[in-house]
Amino acid sequence: MEIRMLIGSIVTLIGAIFIFLGALGIVRMPDLYNRLQSGTKASTLGTILSIAGIGIINPAWAGKAFIIISFVMMTNPVSSHTLARGAHHLGIPLSKKTVIDKLKEAEANEKKEEQ
Repeated sequence: MEIRMLIGSIVTLIGAIFIFLGALGIVRMPDLYNRLQSGTKASTLGTILSIAGIGIINPAWAGKAFIIISFVMMTNPVSSHTLARGAHHLGIPLSKKTVIDKLKEAEANEKKEEQ
């Protein structure tokens, strides 16, 4: 029983570290799009690991933890993508360091095809 507690605690700690690194990425990144990307990837993995660690510590909650993990895996990337597309649609500028904008290229190609 103690080994399960140790493994669950380590997994939860690793999840907390990923959440911290995601928060650090939000502060350090140059523009909204990079902040969304770093925050979403790290917070998704951190949340999954934290909840999995809780499921390991208390096996009675494993089913509920699995449902929550599934929900997080589906909603975090979708919401981030929606926010980024909305920001792009509003014209929020990219960082000057950004080299390529695939969405802008796709929209330009779409307009060419319509004409």
